[in-house]
Amino acid sequence: MNTQEPAETCRGDSCVTCSDEAREVRVLRLLGDRLAAVATDAGEEVVSVALVPARPGDTVLVHAGESIAIVEE
Repeated sequence: MNTQEPAETCRGDSCVTCSDEAREVRVLRLLGDRLAAVATDAGEEVVSVALVPARPGDTVLVHAGESIAIVEE
């Protein structure tokens, strides 16, 4: 039985692996290949929506170009 504690745990708003923060963005339209155009503070960007059932108008949480959750409003 492994009784060791994990070396790192997630804390705060940033990833312990890469120190990057997840961001909330709004899905503008779905593209092919499980991609979506989203509205960000910097303008329109393309991100993956392969892990979430996102639809236009949804707000998703994106980390490293991958949508990881749909934000409930």
